[in-house]
Parts: sequence; C-alpha cells; structure tokens
Amino acid sequence: MTPPPTVSDPREGPRDECGVFGVYGPEHDVSRLAYFALYALQHRGQESAGIAVADDGGSMITQRSLGLVSQVFKEHDLRALQGDMAIGHVRYSTTGSNEWENSQPVHRSAGAGGNRREIALAHNGNLINAVELHAALRADGVGFSSTSDSEIIAALLATHPSDDLHDAIADVVPRLHGAFSTVVMDHDRVYAFRDPAGVRPLVLGRVGDRYCVASETCALDIIGGEYLRDVLPGELVSLGPDGIRSRLVVEDAREAFCLFEYIYFARPDSRMRGRALQAVRGRMGEILAREAPAPTADLVIPVPDSGVPAARGFARASGLPQDDGLIKNRYVARTFIQPGQELRRHGLRLKFNPLPEIVGGRRLVVVDDSIVRGNTTRQIIQMLRDAGAGEVHMRISAPPIQHPCHYGIDMSSREEMVAHGKTVEEVARELGADSLAYLSLEGVYEAVGAERGRHCDACFSGEYPLEGSEEANDKFALERTLPLVRA
Repeated sequence: MTPPPTVSDPREGPRDECGVFGVYGPEHDVSRLAYFALYALQHRGQESAGIAVADDGGSMITQRSLGLVSQVFKEHDLRALQGDMAIGHVRYSTTGSNEWENSQPVHRSAGAGGNRREIALAHNGNLINAVELHAALRADGVGFSSTSDSEIIAALLATHPSDDLHDAIADVVPRLHGAFSTVVMDHDRVYAFRDPAGVRPLVLGRVGDRYCVASETCALDIIGGEYLRDVLPGELVSLGPDGIRSRLVVEDAREAFCLFEYIYFARPDSRMRGRALQAVRGRMGEILAREAPAPTADLVIPVPDSGVPAARGFARASGLPQDDGLIKNRYVARTFIQPGQELRRHGLRLKFNPLPEIVGGRRLVVVDDSIVRGNTTRQIIQMLRDAGAGEVHMRISAPPIQHPCHYGIDMSSREEMVAHGKTVEEVARELGADSLAYLSLEGVYEAVGAERGRHCDACFSGEYPLEGSEEANDKFALERTLPLVRA
C-alpha cells in the first residue's frame, strides 16, 4: 500500500482540530446560518468545509470541498442548499489525510425501501479505537469511501437495526472510545452528542424559537443566537418540531475537558464556563509575570495573534510598556499558492515582519501561548535580533508541551517536541533566547478557575484520562493498516 504523502509544513504550533454546527429551523435560511456559523469557526480547521441540508421527509443534499468556507461556498451554492435543517463542518485532519473523501459532513445511507436510513454527520474529536471499529464493520460487509473515523461513526449509525435514530445513537455511543463532539441529521431531526469525558466543547443555543448546536459560542454570536448551556458529557440532545429532547446515554464518567481549549484553540471571544477567553488568557499573562518576571527587560511584545492577550496581562502585572514589535500578515494562510524556492528562503517573513523602530536596542519580553517543535520560535528570536533587539526573553503562557494528543489535536511526536527530555535552560539555548519561562500547570488552572480533576492536561503532564490512550491509533492508521474498501 502507498504510504501517506509527506508534506513539508512550516507551521510550528498544534494544528487546529474541527468545528461543527447544527440547526433545526424550518422558518430560517438554514444553509446561510450554517455558512456564517462555520465562518466564525474557521479557526478550528482550514483544510475543508461542508454543509448538508435536509427537508422534513424529503431530500438531503451535501456540499463539501477542500478549502476555506469562503472558497467552498458561493451565493448560488447557498441558494441551492434549501431545507428545514442543516449541519456543517470545518476540518483539520486528525484521522485520515487531507483528501476530498475525508471532508465532512459524511453522507451515508443504508437499508432499502421503507427501512432505508439516510444521514449526514459532522464530528470534532478523535476515536482511539478507530482501527478496531473499522475492521469489525468491514467484517460485516460494510464499505467505506474515506479513511476518517467520522465515517466509522456514520456507518455504525446508518446500519444500526433500530428504527429510531435516537435509540441507535444511544446504543452506539458506548462503543466509541475517545473524543467526539458530533452532530448528525436525518430527515426528521438534528442530533448532537458528546463523549462521556466531554473532551471537546459543544454548546446549545437558540435562534428565534428554534435551536442549534455549535462547537463554540462565537458561532452563536455571529448568527444572532442565544447561548443556553453546554451539551453535557455523555448527553444526547435532538432538535425538532417539538423543541429539544435530552437524554444522558453514559453517566458517571470522569470528565476531562481539554485544557488547551482555554489556552490556544477556542476563539478569544468565545465563552467557556461563563468567562470570555480573552480575559482568561490575559489572566494567564498576569500569573506568568508573577511566576517568571524578567527584571532586565524594558518592553513586552506579543507573538501575534496567539500571544496578544497574555502579553497584555504580562505587561499589566509587571508594569512594563507593551507594543507591537512583530506585524503579522493575516492573509498568508489563505492562499494555496506555494512561495517557491526563491521566496522560501525568507521563511517566516511571509507571516511575520519585525519593526526595527520598535525593537531596536530594546530588552524584550516576547510572549506566546505555546511552543511545540520550536522552529517558528527560533526564527522569530533570530529575526528580532537581526532587527536590533538587545535581549530576547521568551515567556510562554502554558506549560511545556511534551506529549502527543490522542483526542483530536494534531501535535508532533514526542521526539519532535523541543521540550521533550530537556530542561528549560537547554530549550532556551536551543532557541537562542536569553531566558525562557513557562506558566506552571497550577497557574493555568488558577487563571481558568477550574478543577484539574475535571480536565485533560495530558499534553503537558502525560497523564491521559481515557483508558487505552497510549496505544491509540495515529493519524494515518487507517491508511497504513487497512485497504480502502469503497462503499
């Protein structure tokens, strides 16, 4: 079998995961609501986007493609996607490669005649038992057209013998191990369910007199929706003509919400546990200044955009001035055109440009939210020195990342992580910084105002909350170990 292609990817940080949305609203332009909700969730995945719509008892149409939301959908597409309900998805691949077949929503049907079931499904997360489930389904004669774990969930539901999709979901959820915040739609209702640990976010909202679900509250804001509450870990909700139905399908599991959502993934204007993440990240910077001051520095600058809230907090707490010493080109990631050999040697200049008038002769505190491989951080430090910076003190508003995530975030392997097996001083020397300090794990929980026993911090601590995580399948497990069987 041909191995997955190796892609040269200069991006340093953890890769975004996925975002999902679902709405039941016969009186609304549901495809347009889905479009703008996905637009708000674009930060959670930039590889592909898709929307599926369905009529009550009528047709189901899915449109999906590689690219950003604004590239995949045009005005005429939304006009063609008419229905009573819709689900949508933006993707970064965490299981399966970045191919059209792996884009979502997944659209599947099974059965015949009056027993035929047609569904569309969108999923944020990662199943750690994907290979085992895939093999069991294939043994039963079920075919697949992709190598994503999302199609595995869709196949389990589409082929389930129950006449009621609600009951089918309740029966399938205990068989799924890992992280899954999922929306699924048939011709009657929109369903949403969350894994028993609640690893990935999923919120319930209202648009007029109808209801919707989304990965983050920012998606509700953009469509004029009202946040009602989080979908509970292990909960199944369904949206239909009678409003909301709710059922806990798995109870008493250990909650393990991803701590990195607060630090990095979710948009700063999203709210979690009633707090805007912009304020939480600013508090992380304040605590970082308390834990790891830089007494010889005279200016704080952020690595945009990820380090901006924490840099402001650090400056407030330390009494140092703050300015923008690095300017970010916010459109560089929006092109599919590769820079070519001549421009590639300029490296990070395509994304960041230092201002010598701001950083020249200054002793800098440079604040960012994370370091994984260290490639980008190393280049930023060198660019600042080339622009005349006298000293560069790196301050990171998260602990060192030393372990991979198995729950829907594409991180590097341990061996690629710059902090793995090294002291902070060794990492500082490797990056070329005058000093380096990370926010402690206790400091993160202080800023979040949450209990560690209800969160997952495995990428920092190595303590995985879900059984079987250390033996979990990697991103390309299905491509590498199983032949693709077309449905």
